[in-house]
Amino acid sequence: MSGCPYFEKKHLLFKNRPPPPEEDEAAQAGVNKASKGGIVYGDYLQLDKVLTAQVLQSELKNDKIHDEHLFIVTHQAYELWFKQILWELDSVREIFISGHVRDERNMLKVNTRIHRIVMIFRLLVDQFAVLETMTALDFFDFREYLAPASGFQSLQFRLLENKIGVPDNLRVPYNRRHYRDNFKGHETELLLATEQEPPLLKLVEEWLERTPGLEEDGFNFWHKLEVNITFGLQKEKEKIEKIADSEEKQELTEELVKQKDIFSSLFDEKRHEHLLSKGERRLSYKALQGALMINFYREEPRFQVPFQLLTSLMDIDTLMTKWRYNHVCMVHRMIGSKAGTGGSSGYHYLRSTVSDRYKVFVDLFNLATFLIPRSWVPKLNPNIHTFLYTAEFDSSYCSNSDDSD
Repeated sequence: MSGCPYFEKKHLLFKNRPPPPEEDEAAQAGVNKASKGGIVYGDYLQLDKVLTAQVLQSELKNDKIHDEHLFIVTHQAYELWFKQILWELDSVREIFISGHVRDERNMLKVNTRIHRIVMIFRLLVDQFAVLETMTALDFFDFREYLAPASGFQSLQFRLLENKIGVPDNLRVPYNRRHYRDNFKGHETELLLATEQEPPLLKLVEEWLERTPGLEEDGFNFWHKLEVNITFGLQKEKEKIEKIADSEEKQELTEELVKQKDIFSSLFDEKRHEHLLSKGERRLSYKALQGALMINFYREEPRFQVPFQLLTSLMDIDTLMTKWRYNHVCMVHRMIGSKAGTGGSSGYHYLRSTVSDRYKVFVDLFNLATFLIPRSWVPKLNPNIHTFLYTAEFDSSYCSNSDDSD
C-alpha cells in the first residue's frame, strides 16, 4: 500500500524473520496425499517422527530408567505448547504492527488468540502435577544423563519472553553470564532478532496511547480526572476535619495523606519517567492514561473488548509467574539446593526469577492502586462523547485493512 509504511515489509518483524524451512520429503508426501484425499491420521500428524522422538539416554547406556520417558514426554509437550503460544503471539503482533488493530473488528481476533494463550498457560501450570508423580530418587536415577543440558536452554521459552516484553536489563544473570551467552549460532541470531522486534508490550503501549478520549481538545479525560480527584480529596479532608479529635480522626488523616501522595505520583509525569527509568513502570505516561481510562469505563460498549484484552494480558503475567513458581517448587523438591544440570545455582537461581522484574504488564496490575469512587469518575454524555458508542475506524490510515491474516 502506497503511503502506508507497515505494508512495505520493512518493519523489523519482517526483516528479522528467518526464512521458512524447506519441506522434507515426508511432509511433501503428506501434502500430495492430502490433495488426492488419501492422507491418513498418522501421516497428517507426522506421528512417525513425534512418537519416535523419545530417546532415553539411560537406555543408550544400557541402563534403562523407567521415569526418564515421563521426563522427556513432559518436556516435549511443553515445547510443543510453547510453539503454539509463539504461533498465536506472532499473529497478534502482526495485527498490531500492520495497523489492522485500528479496525476494531480485528480486536475480537486479538482477544481470542490472547485468550487461547492464557488457556495454554493454564494447562502448562497444571502439567507440573504429572511430572511430580516422579519422586526425587526416581529423578536421581537418570539425572546424570542430562548434564550439561538445562531447561534454561529452552530457546522457545526465551523467544517467548522476548516477544512478550521481558526487559533485557532486568533479567537475572545465569551462571553470572548474559542469558544469550548460553546459546550458540542460529539460536543466538534468533534471540537477537526478537530483541530488535517490537514486543507485545510496546505494541500494546502504542495502542493504549491512541485511546479515544485522551485528546486535550476532545473529552480530555486526564484533566477532568485530576480535577475530580482533587475536588474529591478536598471534600474528604473537610469531612475528617469535622470529626472530634480521636484515634479514628488520626487514622483517617494519615490515610488521606497516603491517598494524596498516591494521586500526586499519578499526575506527575516527571515522577512517572523516573519510575520508568528504574524499571518500576513499563508503560509510557500516555499509555498509562489510556489503560486507566479503559479500566474506569470498562462497562461502556467501546471499552468492553479493550478491557477484556487488558485482563487477559494480566492473566498471562500471572500464569507465567505461577509457572515459574511451580518450576521452582518442583526443582527444590527434586534436587534440593544442589546446582542445576546446566551449572546454575538451581533452586536459588529459579527462585530469583519469581518476581515483578519478570512481569511484563505490571502497570496493569498497579491500576488498582488508583481506584476511586465511581462518583469521582468524569461523567460521559452519549450525545456528545460519541467515540464511546460508535466503532469508528480511521480509513485514512490504511484502506486495505480487512485482511489481517
